[in-house]
Amino acid sequence: MFDLDKLVRPNIKALKPYSSARSEFSGSASVFLDANENSFGSPLTKWYNRYPDPLQWELKRKIQAIKNVPAESMLLGNGSDECIDLLIRAFCEPGIDRILVCPPTYGMYEVYAQVNNVPVDFVPLRAEDFQLDLEGIEGALTASTKLIFLCSPNNPTGNSLYREDIEMILNNFDNLVVVDEAYINYSRNRSFLSELKDYPNLVVLQTFSKAWGLAALRLGVTYASPALIDVLNKIKPPYNINAATQEIALKALEGLEEVNSMIRETVQERSALSDALAALPFVQKIFPTDANFLLARMTDATAVYEYLRDRGIIVRNRSNVLLCDDCLRITVGTPGQDEKLINALKEYTNA
Repeated sequence: MFDLDKLVRPNIKALKPYSSARSEFSGSASVFLDANENSFGSPLTKWYNRYPDPLQWELKRKIQAIKNVPAESMLLGNGSDECIDLLIRAFCEPGIDRILVCPPTYGMYEVYAQVNNVPVDFVPLRAEDFQLDLEGIEGALTASTKLIFLCSPNNPTGNSLYREDIEMILNNFDNLVVVDEAYINYSRNRSFLSELKDYPNLVVLQTFSKAWGLAALRLGVTYASPALIDVLNKIKPPYNINAATQEIALKALEGLEEVNSMIRETVQERSALSDALAALPFVQKIFPTDANFLLARMTDATAVYEYLRDRGIIVRNRSNVLLCDDCLRITVGTPGQDEKLINALKEYTNA
């Protein structure tokens, strides 16, 4: 049975979190003399001389209205990367506890585990369909396994993991299951946000970097039970989301229809790009995708990558990644960008 209190590292449970000036005051006031700010303003605006809301309540409530998840069940991070780091730091005792990942997948799970001196167990996806190896996962779990990271849709393969497989893990693993949904907006599959109330051990990660087009802001969201979010709030930096990011994100959330339109256009262009790539003689396979990118296996992918690079077209060479030999990962561009790509690849064919 899942027991959050037992999962939290003892030193985190004992930690008295830093109390910032803004966290000790709530409400409205006209004179702020509590945080040693520059009372005369800044070269930009008066607003930026004040520390931002450390818990970003206005932004969370705006997200709540769209995602139908309580604001108390959210932690905003400096990108999803900070969310990953906080989860590992809060629940994994360095050198003792372990995480499990299923490569090929997002590399930062492993990086942050290494940063925190947390061993990583690897259970590769099945080679034939990039789906979870449930028997392999079961065999790799130990009493020290505290987190399982599952990326769906997965990066770099693009496919969604079978929902019933993720539910099987949630039902049989007593510690945390982190479902990274960075690309969920491009998929027809339902987000696991709707399952938060049913699984106390479920954590869902999402981001503003992909469908919302705000990669430069570095804004990610952790969704989990309020009790789990309280643990993460204890150890996050007091002002981890700056005022400018909060302002811009609030404004962006008013453009939901525009974002939905861009998602539809991306999915349509994804299909057209896939067809164009599949018609090239050196392209061996286009893998199924629910993301805003395609994974394509081709003859001598490195040579193709270098040919494109020399012509100012940059894709991602994934040939050195497990199960992705001779594969390029190609982000869906605008119609004009994709046309330049395909024209260049046709020139490569004839070269």
